[in-house]
Amino acid sequence: MRTSLCLALGLMPMVGIAQAQDPPVPSRQEPAAAEDPVLDSLLHDALEHNPDLAKSSALVEADRERIPQAKALADPSLSVGLQNDGFKKLQIGEMETSWYQVMLTQPLPWPGKRGLRGEIAGIGADLTSLTFERTRLSLQADVKRAYFGLLLVRGQLRLLQDQATFLDQAQAITQARYEVGQGSQADLLRAQLERNRLNQTRLSLQAEEQVLLATLNRLRGKEEEAPVATTATLESLKVQGASSDSILAAAESQSPELKSARLGIKQAEKSLDLAKLDRRPDFAVNAGVMPRGALEPMWQVGFAISLPVWSKQKQQRAVVEQEWRRKSQGSEATSVKNLLTQRIRERAAQMTGTLANLRIYREGLLVQSEASFQATLAQYEAGRAPFLSVLETLNGWVADRGGLLQAVAQAKAIEIAQEEFNLAGTPPIAVQGLASSAMGMGGAPAGAGPARPALSKSGASTAQGESNGAMKSM
Repeated sequence: MRTSLCLALGLMPMVGIAQAQDPPVPSRQEPAAAEDPVLDSLLHDALEHNPDLAKSSALVEADRERIPQAKALADPSLSVGLQNDGFKKLQIGEMETSWYQVMLTQPLPWPGKRGLRGEIAGIGADLTSLTFERTRLSLQADVKRAYFGLLLVRGQLRLLQDQATFLDQAQAITQARYEVGQGSQADLLRAQLERNRLNQTRLSLQAEEQVLLATLNRLRGKEEEAPVATTATLESLKVQGASSDSILAAAESQSPELKSARLGIKQAEKSLDLAKLDRRPDFAVNAGVMPRGALEPMWQVGFAISLPVWSKQKQQRAVVEQEWRRKSQGSEATSVKNLLTQRIRERAAQMTGTLANLRIYREGLLVQSEASFQATLAQYEAGRAPFLSVLETLNGWVADRGGLLQAVAQAKAIEIAQEEFNLAGTPPIAVQGLASSAMGMGGAPAGAGPARPALSKSGASTAQGESNGAMKSM
């Protein structure tokens, strides 16, 4: 009875996960993450201080300066000359056909060409602004992935501490039983072995925690050692999947890649219009004055027109080229829309499965694995079960609790990828499972899958195969 009491006291921090009530379901417009002041602060710092975002913003302003340049007239040319009768001496002022000459020439394009060039430059600036928008979305997604990865690691560290609490007390109890002849040396050695394995796992998790902290600090422009204090816990987050139709509707108006592809069509159409106008001749006007010394000065004005005599090899070919480019941009827009639709529906299906998995954890697995552990613990106290069985059932319980954390992290990863309008696969948020590595037995937690890198950079986020977070059409 005394042994059971000690073990129960040691396990008090572990009880209650399965029975915990879910927080109120947040709406999609106001997700739980948006109410986390720590995450809000991290996102604010990243948007204010991230150098990649600052670079994209500067490039937008630089491209906007191209618009007035494209609309401007070509620079006039100034020419200076001399005309003289004979080679023996200057005849200016003496001969009527000898003079200095100052000539100014101004090229003039066919009406409409400058306006089209300005529109094309303006569309180019809009495309650059969409690159900025993609950088912003990917930056926010990367911050969220790193933050929830940090919550996952710290949640695993808390589970590890729970295991350590049990093993410390179990080791003491096993030691006491061994000394009075009720336990075996093998049980004592096994408890010591598992305690050392926990220390190994702790070191690994602490290393992952430092990597994620460094990632967050890099994204928000802080020193690498800057701490990030978290108050939220991953298991308390509520994840609610949105329908693929609602996400598709948002993507239609917000996806940078899709907007870029559509702007590409518009730019190609304007370029085609300009190519057709280029078949029209350009002009030039000139004016000059010719001083003749003591004689009356002369002046002249002129008008020139270009002759597109090589139109079949140049201007007509340019028109055909732009027609093909317009067709290519139309196919690009269709391709981007189809891929975006595919990714959104894929993730909606993944979210449905993940939410079902979470319900199984909360409503079945955690309750059952806790009951299994407590029953085995009672049998061990009564001498009807070996110490190894206690460790195995503890391993299963901790694995299921770790699996819950991994499933919540997986759901958050899907949610972030949907908000990011990620054109590639969903970048994962995952750390190594505790039970199989720390306890040296048992399998990975149900639904958790194999351990994966803690953060995949996206944006890009970018386990982003086809688009890598960069804009497909840019």
